Amino acid sequence: MSRKKQDYEHSFLYHFRQWVAGNVDPLEGTMEIRVPQKKAAETVAPDLKQIRTVYDPSKNKELKRFNRLYKASSLLLVLLLMGVLIWAMGFMPEIGAEAAPAHNATAGRYVEKGLEETGAVNFVTGMILDYRAFDTFGESCVLFIATICVQILLRVDKDSSWRKGRKTEEAEDSFRPGEDVVLQKVSTVLVPLIFIFGIYVILNGHLSPGGGFSGGAIVGAGLILYVNAFGFEKTERFFTGKTFKIITVASLSFYALAKTYSFYTGANHLPTGIPLGVPGAILSSGLILPLNICVGMVVACTMYAFYALFRKGGF
Repeated sequence: MSRKKQDYEHSFLYHFRQWVAGNVDPLEGTMEIRVPQKKAAETVAPDLKQIRTVYDPSKNKELKRFNRLYKASSLLLVLLLMGVLIWAMGFMPEIGAEAAPAHNATAGRYVEKGLEETGAVNFVTGMILDYRAFDTFGESCVLFIATICVQILLRVDKDSSWRKGRKTEEAEDSFRPGEDVVLQKVSTVLVPLIFIFGIYVILNGHLSPGGGFSGGAIVGAGLILYVNAFGFEKTERFFTGKTFKIITVASLSFYALAKTYSFYTGANHLPTGIPLGVPGAILSSGLILPLNICVGMVVACTMYAFYALFRKGGF
């Protein structure tokens, strides 16, 4: 192998291209290897010399240039974003101006026609799940994406040394339910009540203050209380990672399909065929009730998933 080709395979650019292509980097997972003494560095194995050469900025000029370019690009992007925001502020209407968004006809439309067009007694729910349903769908997707990102960052593989190595016993002890009899007895009474109240808040979101976000947070808090009292082993009898995926994907899919249908019919001035029902009845407001249920399930699953991931790296 020529000297030039050997230097290229030891360069940062080569390993970056390997990563982009999806190939396994032979140096992956070995960045933490260190040589504490100078004498040991002289007799170190070739692969360790290669690791030090590739990942040490003082030895790798390409990596050093990349770090400088990364910092400069980040600073430039921040300054550019600040400039755009400051420039945009110059076009905002003055406080109290007639053209201000707070004084347009949208708010009046919500109050005057909200009950008639959405069937929801709670104007706030009618607004976020009918007039602005697409925005609420984006918020629900953000919760799902955030959970996936946290899972990627904190997940601990089942076959990893963290579980199988010397920390296994300590880890298992930290995940077991405590011997707090008081917490378990109180949870036996409170958890069902919390679930019932959370479901009530979700189902009555179109009739009274509440809805999917607040009710889902209550149900999620009940799940967290249950797992603290009885442990992950009992909780995973009815809620696992597979359960989380099924519930969230099904809820978001139904939400997307339902609002796509209503947006299509509305844009083409076609009747949806979904009755609004009698305002004030539990089965009313068209799609708002099932959408509230979908949002509530996504929020509850997200809360529990965050706790489980930060607690043990998986669920």
